[in-house]
Amino acid sequence: MILMQYAIITGGTQGIGKAIAEKLLAEGFSVAICARSNDDLQKLENKWDEQYPSQPVICYQTDLGKKNEVLAFADTVLNKFPQIDILVNNAGIFLPGMLADEPDGQLETLMSVQLFSAYYLTRSVLAGMKKNQSGHIFNMCSTASLQAYPRGGSYGITKYALLGFSENLREELKPFNIKVTSIFPGATNTRSWADSGVAADRMMQAGDIADIVWASWSLSKQTCVESIVVRPVKGDI
Repeated sequence: MILMQYAIITGGTQGIGKAIAEKLLAEGFSVAICARSNDDLQKLENKWDEQYPSQPVICYQTDLGKKNEVLAFADTVLNKFPQIDILVNNAGIFLPGMLADEPDGQLETLMSVQLFSAYYLTRSVLAGMKKNQSGHIFNMCSTASLQAYPRGGSYGITKYALLGFSENLREELKPFNIKVTSIFPGATNTRSWADSGVAADRMMQAGDIADIVWASWSLSKQTCVESIVVRPVKGDI
């Protein structure tokens, strides 16, 4: 008998997060996702309940910029799922700007969604992972975590911070056989690029990132892919 496995994906109603959730469901996982749009969550819950009736699905409305809502999401999942095998800290927002003149509060907003939500949610699941001596945490960084670029502003700062979180977390969790993988996608055809004017075939597909997550998870238990940089074949945009 194949035992059920369980995953949490933040920002799971669109783009990379949705692609990862659907890949894991197709591979037999139960998944919990969160997002701000209740309509998007309800549509996916109905779709997935019909497609995967034997795999419990949690779709929970959450503003990941608010600590209390992140912790409420974590409590809901941990009360329903017996363990967490995969955590994907995927949620993020892109707000370009120059540090000198971007709107006041932009750094705080981006830090809350991109770093603090990952920090709070990860801390919530670690006790169970440590007890089981297993688990895999994926942090969705960005090529912006590796190289500053014009108008990167506070977005770039928070993505560098998420990389620092990943690397410290990995060192801390090695004794517990818990893997931490940082993924650095370049331009990917998601909703955030909808009004950019960039052709879809110039960018990567969200499903490519989902396949990378699955391949990394599927390796032997003694192997950890620490960092994955993936860009469009013609380079950054």
